Amino acid sequence: MDPTDTAVMIENYEAFRSEISLSKEDVIRELFRQNQDRISIKKEATAVRNLIRIIDSTLRLANSKGFHAMTLRDLCADSGLSMGGLYAYIRNKDDLIHLIQNHGFIITRRTLLHYTRDVPDVRDRLYAAIKAHLYLSELMRAWFYFSYMEAKSLPPQEKRDAVAIEREIEAIFLGVIEAGIDAGVYQPRNARLVSSMIKALLQDWYLKRRKYLDQNVPVDDYAMFVRDVVESYLLQA
Repeated sequence: MDPTDTAVMIENYEAFRSEISLSKEDVIRELFRQNQDRISIKKEATAVRNLIRIIDSTLRLANSKGFHAMTLRDLCADSGLSMGGLYAYIRNKDDLIHLIQNHGFIITRRTLLHYTRDVPDVRDRLYAAIKAHLYLSELMRAWFYFSYMEAKSLPPQEKRDAVAIEREIEAIFLGVIEAGIDAGVYQPRNARLVSSMIKALLQDWYLKRRKYLDQNVPVDDYAMFVRDVVESYLLQA
């Protein structure tokens, strides 16, 4: 999935999952190319394969026992890499956080741009942004949960990057809402406040997943609910 491609409308979560799974290796490949100064392995295919193992294992361990309680030896045991093999990719847990966070940032940015750019109808574009973010958080819930829970204890640079990407994603929603207001599709509202509310509703999905499981709410229904709540306010005269 390339952000320069023409956007397509998302039919439902299952269709989204099928398409996005094809792009995971591309995202890790981009992550490797961005971090070649940190990674001593130069063979791209090997590096991509092992980075996938490292990232998947880290998120699994972080969400089961906590990132701070997790050791690099735990990571080796779970990923199947030796300590020497692991040190070819990271020197310490700060490097590990850098890889994990950048992996999530790349795929989040790519996904929202891919599904919202060039969508002509502003209401369709807003719904596409809601579904893209929501479906991605369903597919990558371990990363979204990790990123939220570890935000306060991130190293300074990663903390700044996390704030920047949060603002960037919120700006996508803000831009769509402002475009709708300018076009007379939506009523004049506080667009920044509405975009913040959307982000909070989307965040509730992956932070309180058990609540929605208990209510038997599927992700497609929740996407429609968020759209309906937001548009009931934006369209109301």
